[in-house]
Amino acid sequence: MDEMILLRHGETEWSRDGRHTGRTDLPLTPVGEDQARALAPLVGDGSFGLTLVSPASRARRTAELAGLTGYEVDPDLWEWDYGGYEGVTTVDIRRTRPGWYLWRDGVVPGDAEHPGESVEEVAARTDRVIARARAADGTVVVVAHGHLLRVLCARWLGLPARDGRLFRLDTGTYSRLGFEHGEPVALTWNAPV
Repeated sequence: MDEMILLRHGETEWSRDGRHTGRTDLPLTPVGEDQARALAPLVGDGSFGLTLVSPASRARRTAELAGLTGYEVDPDLWEWDYGGYEGVTTVDIRRTRPGWYLWRDGVVPGDAEHPGESVEEVAARTDRVIARARAADGTVVVVAHGHLLRVLCARWLGLPARDGRLFRLDTGTYSRLGFEHGEPVALTWNAPV
């Protein structure tokens, strides 16, 4: 693998409003569709060694509007399952859990549809994605979600998954992970288009 390009999907209503959006499958807003189209120049002719996309429609639509074709849908790229915090803002959570912070305190169990997931479970999924990427030839593109990609970056760098907290990631942005002298590095992070 030469490098990995990470694209965070465009804006949805919930991402715009700060609501935790794990497995709820929301469409892009018109702004999110514009953000996705703006990623197209980064994709160029779309000839990559491997292109992986989350099953969520917001990620697949972002990939399509950016001009990516022939991608593989990878269930390991679903966003963090927020359990009982699905659709809830941090402000609302802190009304009952003052000082709550996702990266430190985690999620609460949910129901059959959203059982909740620990940061370590998210890390196990991102580790599998990284292994697939490293086995590919050329440049790899991943289209997914904010918290998941933050965990992926931390794991790429050899950091604990909880250190994903250090890597803010906005909607409709691109990042690049690669190597320096054979060691994993972040080349570009949270770059607006």
